[in-house]
This record gives sequence, structure tokens and C-alpha cells, in this order.
Amino acid sequence: MVKLKLNQSKDKTMPIAPHIKEIMNSKGASVIRKMFEEGAKLKAQYGADKVFDFSLGNPDLEPPAEVLQTIKEQAVLSQKGIHAYMPNAGYPSTRKAMADKVNSEQGLTVTGALNEGNVVMSVGAAGALTSVFKAILSPGDEVLVPVPFFAEYRNYVTNHQGVLKPVPSKPDFSLDIDQIKASLTPKTAALLINSPNNPSGKIYSEADIVSVSKVLTEHGKSCGRTPYLICDEPYRAITYKGKTVASVFPHYDSSIIVSSFAKNLSLPGERIGYIAVNPASPDASELTAACIFATRCLGFVNAPAFFQRVVEKSWNSKADYSSYEKRCSQISKAVGDAGIEYSEPEGAFYLFCKVPADKDGNRDDFAFCDHLKKHLILCAPGTGFGCPGYFRIAYCVPEATILNSAAAFKEAMSTWGK
Repeated sequence: MVKLKLNQSKDKTMPIAPHIKEIMNSKGASVIRKMFEEGAKLKAQYGADKVFDFSLGNPDLEPPAEVLQTIKEQAVLSQKGIHAYMPNAGYPSTRKAMADKVNSEQGLTVTGALNEGNVVMSVGAAGALTSVFKAILSPGDEVLVPVPFFAEYRNYVTNHQGVLKPVPSKPDFSLDIDQIKASLTPKTAALLINSPNNPSGKIYSEADIVSVSKVLTEHGKSCGRTPYLICDEPYRAITYKGKTVASVFPHYDSSIIVSSFAKNLSLPGERIGYIAVNPASPDASELTAACIFATRCLGFVNAPAFFQRVVEKSWNSKADYSSYEKRCSQISKAVGDAGIEYSEPEGAFYLFCKVPADKDGNRDDFAFCDHLKKHLILCAPGTGFGCPGYFRIAYCVPEATILNSAAAFKEAMSTWGK
């Protein structure tokens, strides 16, 4: 009998891919999750009421009553095949419901309206973006993104050998159209926008959407490649002071909307979302087919069956976001009274703050967040969002956490940089 030597190397370790190791060890890698996990340890050590955890955008509102009732109704169904596979794009009836949702948001009429043929159900908005990037990116292709941006975007793009290319925004975090125009190249596959924005809470105006659509159209004509405009919209429903999120489909044909029900219906753990391809896009059918293929080959196969049925029946449930707006005012006062500058949010549930200068005039966001942690305040450094010198507060937490943090912010500021 021949004995096989399975490992002839003296090195018994099985190393991970070098590029993954490099990302994991980078300064800004998964900093939000690390802070969230550290928060759990601090709460166990000092007590939950003594720790002010603003690290993670984890909605603390319960899902609307209609959603909870639909969950109960769907849970008792027992007909044969209810847990079986469905088409990779999702149940046709669920896709039709999502088309109705997008049509109502985008103001599309019967003529030119979205139908289920251009909708793909996804494993959350993250899964939707991952499938879209798999479908459209070739190695070296660029995805432009205005600063600041959701920290995971870089990973979603590099997963498919693309290059995330941050574009400076205006001081109020609105789109800088001239900067976007200057950043376009023949390698530009897409411009990715997130409105309301995580982490700034900025809502991009309709005028900006119209302007950027013209710039993308002109670029496509000049270089022969029209970039996609990808709109990541999980916070679309959470807006303040009567603000609304501008429609995109009527202004730009080569546009894609990705969204989920994590934030608006408080279902982040259920991982249910969708891709909607503008039916006016010249390659709408082929792009939709590519997103369906990507959903399968990435291993998602299909979005969770149970919650496809839930959101089909309850996507239009009404939630009360007034408590987020109230908490926005409370946390703004707490940090403002402590002497910290911030950008006023127009939506979502984040406050993006400028790091106070230390005695040498530096605004080191990692150092400041470490300093806040000594006062049991957990916030996310802005570097992870492409914006060094800032930090993010997620105020989707109990009011008591916000109100009780005011003294801790003042105390932290009294000793910062000394």
C-alpha cells in the first residue's frame, strides 16, 4: 500500500489569500463591526446603561404592526412546496410588488413603468450591490462614489476586481458635479450614490440628479461607454422636515436602484432586498439577466423565500420615523453643547461630526474615537467612510442613551488633546 504524504511542508499553517489578509489588517477595515463587538464587551463590564454605543446603524424601532401580522400569517402556511426553490430572480408575484413600489417612488406611469421582468430579489441591499457589480465590472473598471460613502462599498467593488474611486463632495456634502465630471474616464463603469447618505444624512437634490445625469450622458457619447448610475436607497423613507428623495429613472435611462427593508421596516437581520433596472435602459433585459446569473453564481441562489412573501404583502406598511427625528435633535444638542461641529442630517439616522483639533491642530479621527472610548462612548472613525477628520454617530438607540451621553461628551472634550 502506498502511503500519501498530504503535507510535505514544515509550515503547518494554511495561509489566507494575501489580498484578504491585507484588507483585514488595514486600519479602516470593518471598524464599525469591531466597535460594535467591543461595545458588547464594555456593556458586560460596566453595565449597558453606562456605555453609550453609537457604533452600528442597527434600527431599534420594531417592525410595523402590519409586518408582524404578515409574519404570523406566513409562518402558519403549510402547502406543499412552500419551502422549495423558486426562480433565481425571486417569486414573480413578489417582483411584481417591488415593481409597484418602485413605480410609486419614481413616479412612473403605465407608459414606461417598471414590471417584474426588470426586478431581481436579493439578499439585502448588500447582496443586490454585489450582484450588480458582478454583472457589470471587468478587471480594472472604476466605480465613482461621492465622499463620504458607506464603508463596505470598497469591498463590494474590489470583490469583483473593480476600483472604487472616491470623488470629493462640496463642504455641505452635496454632489460636486464638476468633480464627478473630472473623475470620469473610459474605465468608469458606474457612479454609485446613496441618498439619504450614510454617514452624512445628506439627500441629493433633484437639480443635482439632473445635472449628474447630463454629465454621464455626455461622457457616454464622447467615449462610447455610458456609465450606470446606481442608487443605493435603503434609507429612502427616513427623511426629515418634509424632505423627499429625488427620482432617478425619469432623468437617466442607464440607472439601477438597489434597496432593502433593513432600515425602513426594521428588518436588517432578515436580509431581503431587490434590484430594479430602469426599463428605459438600452440593455435592460441583458442587464437584468446578468444580475440574475450573478445572484446564482455568487452562491445566493435566491433571496430568502419566507421574507419574499412577507415583503410582498407588507412593503407599503407605514412606520413612524418621528422618533428618529426627535433623537436627531437630541444628539445634535448633546454634541453641539460639548463644542463639536456636525453636519445637519436630512434623513437616515446618522450624525457626521468634525473631529475637534488637538493641541497641535490635528484632527485624527482614530485617536479621537479612542479618546471617546475611554469615556465609554463608541463612534465610528470617518476614515472608513473615506473622510478622515470626521466621525459618525448612529443615533438609532434609546433616547436615554443619547440624553445620558451629553455629560460624557462634555467630559471627553474637556480632556481632549491635553
